[in-house]
Formats: sequence, C-alpha cells, structure tokens
Amino acid sequence: MIGTDAGGLASLALPSLALVRAAQLLLAPQRLLAELGPWWQEEQGAGRISAESPCPQLLASDRPEQIYVPLAAALAAGRPAVLIASGDPLWFGIGRLLLQRFSAAQLRFHPAPCSLQLAFARLGRPWQDASWISLHGRDPEPLAASLQKRPAALAVLTDPSRGGAEEVRRILAASGLEAAYAFWLCERLGHPEERVQRLAPEALLPPDCDPLHLVLLIAEPPAPPADLAALPLFGLDDGLFLQHDDRPGLMTKREVRIQLLADLELPERGVLWDIGAGVGSVGLEALRLRPGLAAWFVEQRGGGAGLIAANAERLGVRPTGVLEGRAPEALAQLPDPDRVLLGGGGRERAAVLAAVLQRLRPGGVVVIPLATVEALAELRPLLEQAGCRVAVSQHQAWRGAPLADGTRLAPLNPVLVLKGRRP
Repeated sequence: MIGTDAGGLASLALPSLALVRAAQLLLAPQRLLAELGPWWQEEQGAGRISAESPCPQLLASDRPEQIYVPLAAALAAGRPAVLIASGDPLWFGIGRLLLQRFSAAQLRFHPAPCSLQLAFARLGRPWQDASWISLHGRDPEPLAASLQKRPAALAVLTDPSRGGAEEVRRILAASGLEAAYAFWLCERLGHPEERVQRLAPEALLPPDCDPLHLVLLIAEPPAPPADLAALPLFGLDDGLFLQHDDRPGLMTKREVRIQLLADLELPERGVLWDIGAGVGSVGLEALRLRPGLAAWFVEQRGGGAGLIAANAERLGVRPTGVLEGRAPEALAQLPDPDRVLLGGGGRERAAVLAAVLQRLRPGGVVVIPLATVEALAELRPLLEQAGCRVAVSQHQAWRGAPLADGTRLAPLNPVLVLKGRRP
C-alpha cells in the first residue's frame, strides 16, 4: 500500500515507483485510476517498463468491499499487488479496512505525508501541539466540543457532502470564536494546483473550492473590539477575551457568565470581589454593567494579573485592583465586599468561603459556580451556618451546530450555582 498526495503518481519517490512498475494488480481511487493506463504506456515507451510486460489489472478502490476477492486471489497466487492511497493509508485511510480482512504479514505500508503534515508545512508551523478531528460521515457535535477546549491549533478533515469548510465556519461562528482563530482553507495539498489561503470571517468561500480540502484553525489573540459601543451590553462572545496560552479554554462560558451576572444582583455602587478570576470575564462584564463598582480581582496563576489588565483595557473598563496571589491570604488587603464571585476550584475553597463570610457586608451576596455535587455538599452548610439565605440552581446550555440542512444542539458542561445572601 503506497501513499501519495494530491499530485498522484508524479509525487511518488523512486522506490515506490519501482513497486508500481512491478505490479500485476493495481488498485487506486477512481480519481487516480484514469491516469494509470496512460502512465503505464508512457513508462513502457520510455523504457522504464519492459515492452513485453502486460498492463496490470486495474481496479478502483473507492468501494473496498469490491476489491477484497481479487486482492485475496492475487495474494494467494503470489502476484504483486499495489494499492495507491491518499496520504498515510493507516491514518483515516483504507489501511484499517484491509487489516480487518488480511493479516499484517501480508501487507506492507509506504506512507506519504498525510494531509495534516502537508498543511502545517505550508504554513511553516510546528504541529506537535495540534489537535485534529474528522467530520467524514460524522455529526459536528465533537467539533463544537473541541472548540470549547480552545486548542492552539485544530485541523478539521471536512466532509464536502455535508458542507465541507462552510460547515466548519458555521460551527466556529456558533461557538462565538471567530475572532479567536485564523481560518485556513487548504485545497489539493501536494498537487501542482494546490491552494492554501486564509479567509477572513466575512469572506466568502471560493466558488471553485475543491472537494479535496481541509481546514486549519490556528488560535491567535483576537483583535481589540473596533467599536466598544457596538458590543452587546453584556454576554460578550467568548472569543473576545485573551486567554492563557497553556490553558486557553479555562474561562467562564458566555451562557454561565450571563447567569452569574444576574445572580450577583449588582448594585450601582459598592465593592465586588472576583476570586479565582481566571481571565477576568465575569468581573469585567460586571464593570461594563456597573462602572461605579470598586472591582477587585484575585487570581493565583502566574501572569493572571497581566492578562486580566489586558482584557480590561480591551473592554474599556478599569478594575480597582488586580492581585496575583492565593486566597484567602490575598483577601486581607481588600476592603470588605458587597458582592463576591468565588470561582476556581481546589481544596482550599471552603477556607476561602469562610474568609469571605467573615468579611461580607450586611445584605451582601456571594455566588459560587460549581462543577460537582460534592462541592455543593461541602460549601452549602457554611452558608447556612453563617445565617445566609441560600439558593441552589443548575444550568445546562446547548449551542446550535449545523447538521446537514438542520441544526443540532451541542451541550456545554452543566454548572451548579450556589448563592448566599447575608441578612
């Protein structure tokens, strides 16, 4: 089994060409099969194949079930057989299917660079940190889930029969991440007429887009909003926020952010603590709603303070202070709060909540997003013991992803919200 890129036989190395010339059975996708007969005659005319050598039997491999019997017969008779495949036959290729019918000892694989290797090579970008996903015959839901993890680079093997690159663009837009990724369309990689181009979010796909294409999504810092006044009042797209390079998906998603802002019942004036602030998304949106608040951000991750400050500048708001340190120790230098958002996780969360409850002003509200029921069981009694009025809710959001001619709902992680109000 010999892999090739879109260039077909013209791209094969000499050792692979020698195997093709010696074949008595040649199998290839229909798009390559048409050139095998003329190629064989050309090779004979150039003296690279003996004039007495008959043209091998040629079979299309597009429907694998139709080649099993002739291939088994050739192997049994000792007739040299060569199957030409795209890229690496063992990477989303026909190699997997043949290994289900024949022993590995009967097969030899000579892979070409796969489409991912060629695509990243054209961009000149290392790809050891890249993720990939195939949409061939699959629902788009896994792509939406992958995007929520905010990979540094994501290669998408498209299915032209289901929308191809346009399907990827719709899912990217539905995820609110158009501003966070460069969209690269890679067509006919390895062919003399290959085309690799970056498309802006508003640009149309080329009308002559080749069915043999894939998409690379490369994370990049989103451009600052061109017009702050044009942004929604709250519920900003996730892709507008700068992220940690090593944990790009570690932020409160838009749907949960909206709920937390509502539960905080933000006053016009007062002190807000955003503990475990991450990229600052909730606290910064709170400042856009209530610019009169004194907002203090606490984040223990190295570089967190600079990232929050950068996001604040992008959104045109001014935190009162951004501290890079661990709670509860870092809370000692802050003024008593009227509102507290306690995010993040970890074993010290109960100690942090206890410190918050010692400082929370009368009528103050603390809101805690949680991922597990165990955390709810641990923290709820602390609020009740402090005399707080407690409310618990659970929120599950879905985002629409294109599915053929319709829409499928892709789920986000469910979130529990624990809220306490001091009398």
